[in-house]
Amino acid sequence: MALLFVSAVFLGALASASAGNFYQDFDITWGDQRAKILNGGRDLTLSLDRASGSGFKSKNEYLFGRIDVQIKLVPGNSAGTVTAYYLSSQGPTHDEIDFEFLGNLSGNPYTLHTNVFAQGKGNREQQFHLWFDPTKAFHTYSIVWNAQRIIFLVDNIPIRVFNNLESIGIPFPKNQPMRIYSSLWNADDWATMGGRVKTDWSNAPFTASFKNFNANACVRAPGSSSCTRTDPNQDSAWQDQSLDASGRNRLRWVQQKYMVYNYCTDVKRFPQGLPAECKRSRFL
Repeated sequence: MALLFVSAVFLGALASASAGNFYQDFDITWGDQRAKILNGGRDLTLSLDRASGSGFKSKNEYLFGRIDVQIKLVPGNSAGTVTAYYLSSQGPTHDEIDFEFLGNLSGNPYTLHTNVFAQGKGNREQQFHLWFDPTKAFHTYSIVWNAQRIIFLVDNIPIRVFNNLESIGIPFPKNQPMRIYSSLWNADDWATMGGRVKTDWSNAPFTASFKNFNANACVRAPGSSSCTRTDPNQDSAWQDQSLDASGRNRLRWVQQKYMVYNYCTDVKRFPQGLPAECKRSRFL
């Protein structure tokens, strides 16, 4: 599909983006020298010590696309630390699509925390343990975002789908371009066992590593209200990507074996009734 028309509300121009370089595609936003771009832009590291964490953001804003990055998380005793990788717009009615990796004591699994904000409203958390040790090697974490759904993937295995249910009044991120953000920071007031386990600063500095960033996506640029693929060889499957039977089976496998929290089953949190979208799909 050569064109993906977006809401007339969005009046920026959109052009395709593809394989990335950290020098070309990102700005270090905080942390002084704790964030480092290495190997000619192919690699990036974020570090955290008692004084500060660090972070970066994309130069471009995106409206729909597939975003991939490979991450190797903080090894050893990472309790209290959070490595975040997410898309977000700005302002009180912002949209956001989150991966957050909550550290843990040595030998205990990381918790992968996901959330979706639309028009400033979040509270759609799902959490997972992973089926591998994410500190031993790089693994690929992907967000597919189109007008119909958001798909979270780990090593190309879907772990979560958030469908567009505007037809029943559920807001969906579709009009606000978002930047890619990532950070490594101290959150020992809540990140590990509800804040009961604190960061052990004797293990600092904590370091997370990134490589192989790729944005197959529409980039905001002034002058047009449509997304035109400038590279005809670029894969456009994300524009209407959904899960086939195999994908649904893999999603079910992950959610049955590795999900540790689902807001859609938390009746104590929602005593007046679960959110409306929870009644429409098991696999939001």
